[in-house]
Amino acid sequence: MTSAQGNGQTPRNGHVLRNRTFDEIAVGDEASLTRTVGRDDIDLFAAVSGDVNPAHLDSAFAATGLFGHVVAHGMWTAALISALLGTRLPGPGTVYLGQNLRFVKPVSLGDTITATVVVTEKRPDKHFVILDTRCFNQHGDEVLTGTATVIAPDRKVEWPQKPLPEISVQRHDLFESFVARAKQGTALRTAIVHPCTADSLAAAVEVRAEGIIEPVLVGPEARIRQIAEAAGIVLDGLPIESAPHSHAAAARAVELVAAGRVDALMKGSLHTDELLTVVLAHGSNLRTERRVSHVYAMDVPAYDKPLIVTDAAINIRPTLAHKRDICQNAIDFLHSVGVEEPLVAALAAVEKVNDKMPATLEAAALTVMALRGQIVGGKVDGPLAFDNAINRDAASAKGIVSPVAGQADILLVPDLEAGNMLARQLVYFAHADAAGLVLGARVPIILTSRADSLRARIASAALAKLTFAHSIAR
Repeated sequence: MTSAQGNGQTPRNGHVLRNRTFDEIAVGDEASLTRTVGRDDIDLFAAVSGDVNPAHLDSAFAATGLFGHVVAHGMWTAALISALLGTRLPGPGTVYLGQNLRFVKPVSLGDTITATVVVTEKRPDKHFVILDTRCFNQHGDEVLTGTATVIAPDRKVEWPQKPLPEISVQRHDLFESFVARAKQGTALRTAIVHPCTADSLAAAVEVRAEGIIEPVLVGPEARIRQIAEAAGIVLDGLPIESAPHSHAAAARAVELVAAGRVDALMKGSLHTDELLTVVLAHGSNLRTERRVSHVYAMDVPAYDKPLIVTDAAINIRPTLAHKRDICQNAIDFLHSVGVEEPLVAALAAVEKVNDKMPATLEAAALTVMALRGQIVGGKVDGPLAFDNAINRDAASAKGIVSPVAGQADILLVPDLEAGNMLARQLVYFAHADAAGLVLGARVPIILTSRADSLRARIASAALAKLTFAHSIAR
């Protein structure tokens, strides 16, 4: 008996695949490979196959099932048999004709599965080869049995394995705990200011369905109803405060806050500066001693916690005093969602003070201000470059000793242009979800855009509710 066993893994990029012709194969020949099933394996198999059975993907659902936990797709295990037949025995040139399978035991996350095929019969008339196919877990328990029928190749093949694409699984679950908390209790009464596009109306309805906000639509009623009807959006139960145009809608929304009828604002289809002009006008009763600023709360799949980028939408060229307020707003915001001592990286292009680069001077000044109690509730360090602010290895490579470097919660950017470019790069290149809020006024202001995913819209509303609840609890 000969064996086609290798190193226990499927062939890697740069390896040569070699087959066994029908004439070379003998009864008793065998091959095997070993794989450990991880969450990525299950998620990728679901994405490729379309099998989104919650027994494989949702731990809460799986806990109520027969096995009590998430299990791998049965066909993921069976695919190991296909891999063996196509790459090992017989290998390239094999035609897979049939397979019967029996799933003996479930395969769980973390299980190490060894798949084995053994030749049991050859049929020379058609070059058929029959193979016994089995899979075992790390305990030696059979999890799959069956029989495969293939047509073995009649000529020798040595073929370089084609390089596989690098694949990463993009997960967006960093906001889940915030959203779960925000769904508790009474919905946040929120004025939707001038929702005169289908997107802005849909956003209000979608977030309302999650039980996080209770919208009040503020704008031209006839136009709002016309847009909703054309888009098939049902407005049943949604109150409308009529206002003839966008500026009047912003003014009416501010009046609703002053009257205690709503506790938050959400931008509809008007410009941000038009809304903020009314919010910050003297007599609006929404101004505080702080400068208002914007935060992008970002769920970046490559980062292990939410990341705040500020300010990327309001303060164009903030002064040092402005940056102090921007920094404090962001720290207080993270307190409201349960981060006890946020880590703030004051960003610049380099991590050393350079008198020709004002951003480095202001970053250093903010660091000292935090040490002397002018910024409270968090740790501030700078200047830090982007790489050493969020990557420990990058910080270590440059010999940076810092309580913030490599693990920042907040990225305080030099100006709006830098912040906006950084945030958009994270969204479009790093597949981040970005929830947007305006802070520093007496009520949170939710900023959403047409490009936002539903996840981002829900997260924005959830964070606004948690911020408001924290402000009234203090």
